[in-house]
Amino acid sequence: MNEQIEAFLKYLMVDKGFSRNTEEAYRNDLTQLEKFIADEASKRGQIPGWDAFGRQDMLAYMLSLKDKKYASTTLARKVAAAKSFFKFLTEEKKVQSNPTENIASLKVGRALPKPITVQQARRLLEEPAKSNTPESKRDKAMLELLYASGMRVSELVTLNVADIDTAGGFVRCFGKGQKERMIPIYPRAALSIEQYLKESRPQIVQHRTEEKALFLNVRGERLTRQGLWQILKGYAKAAGIEVAVTPHTLRHSFATHMLNGGADLRMVQELLGHANISTTQVYTHLTSEHVRKTYEKSHPRAT
Repeated sequence: MNEQIEAFLKYLMVDKGFSRNTEEAYRNDLTQLEKFIADEASKRGQIPGWDAFGRQDMLAYMLSLKDKKYASTTLARKVAAAKSFFKFLTEEKKVQSNPTENIASLKVGRALPKPITVQQARRLLEEPAKSNTPESKRDKAMLELLYASGMRVSELVTLNVADIDTAGGFVRCFGKGQKERMIPIYPRAALSIEQYLKESRPQIVQHRTEEKALFLNVRGERLTRQGLWQILKGYAKAAGIEVAVTPHTLRHSFATHMLNGGADLRMVQELLGHANISTTQVYTHLTSEHVRKTYEKSHPRAT
């Protein structure tokens, strides 16, 4: 049974780009599930196996977790891990049916996104310019575009050269459900992308002239999500930003800084590609906190 867990964890790391900490959390959760299955099989005098685990067994496992008095977030994570794992096993045809199908995920309060400050964003975006290599110019263009557009990392790495109009100052991307949207980009980002396209990309792509991808790795192939994450992580460390910074952090920061600057919530919703405005409204909690801090700092009777 452990062999399937290891295959799943490899899938999370390689295909999904999950962090080591996330991998370890999944490992602990699935090892706990494996032990539960082994213990239950032992009670029944049966041989444990993933294929013998049914819907009623999953419900019994969830009850056993609740009996342990886990925090709601931990409980939800363990159930989500089991659901993801059995979906993987089903798709890989390791089990005939998914025992977690139609079992609702446990709901927990939505965690607020954690943006970086405007000053931290500036430091991060200035970091690639300290070098003059083709890769650093690519990175400058890439980070500027992420912060200028608020795109998801999956949207950014699937961009082609034809999706960028530096003269017009916009980018075309395809979000969830292949829904197309046009996002304006500020002149500094457009200039960085134009310089990358003219000076650096031809050096990186080399003989692979048929490659359509906008951002390339050192082999001249389309940059992956994992590759982008590692690049960003390096620049965040070099810029002395102590909080965790991921590609999604720049999306959160884009939305928060736009709202703080006076942007309309509906406009930010459209730029982010959110189907429902309730998804965008989570950022108003952050801007409300910004307003309160400004009020307390500015009002003569607030201190």
